[in-house]
Amino acid sequence: MIYGYARVSTKGQETNGNSLESQVGLLKSSGCQEIIEESYTGTKTDRPKFKELINKLQEGDMLVVTKLDRFARTTIQGSTIVEELINKGIKVYILNMGILDNTPSSTLIRTIFFAFAQFEREMIVERTQEGKAIAKTKPGFKEGRPKQFTQTQIDMALDLLKDYSYTQVEKMTKISKATLTREMRKRKAKNEG
Repeated sequence: MIYGYARVSTKGQETNGNSLESQVGLLKSSGCQEIIEESYTGTKTDRPKFKELINKLQEGDMLVVTKLDRFARTTIQGSTIVEELINKGIKVYILNMGILDNTPSSTLIRTIFFAFAQFEREMIVERTQEGKAIAKTKPGFKEGRPKQFTQTQIDMALDLLKDYSYTQVEKMTKISKATLTREMRKRKAKNEG
């Protein structure tokens, strides 16, 4: 069985060549016997109709899409989906790339494709590390999540513990019991030191 998958995420795509109508036309001319259409953002992998289609595919079937970005937002995501499908004996035909299956020429294309996905992963890690290194040089840099409460707020909440329980102070200040307990231990250790 040859299945086609067409997706748009925004109304803006209706006019820029990615419309459902133009995708469906290309899929029909490529021999698709059943076409699944979906309006859903590509950033989510749990798209209902796409998920249903993936579960329906069987060994020997073919999935056809006009472009990789119709079922995957990134090369990383795309390479994962393609590899899973090929391992199940399903051919993937990306109209602007070619048929991806277990043949030698397809294996070459996939190897290049997956190499780019790996390269993309490594570039993301490198950029993240570079960004952290730059951020660390700036005054006031603190690694980790920003503090939700100021030291003054925490001190006031700790002072309330003289007259109220942890549960009551948590309700009044919205500072969790865990944070209050941790800060109280710090305060005691500081006073003892």
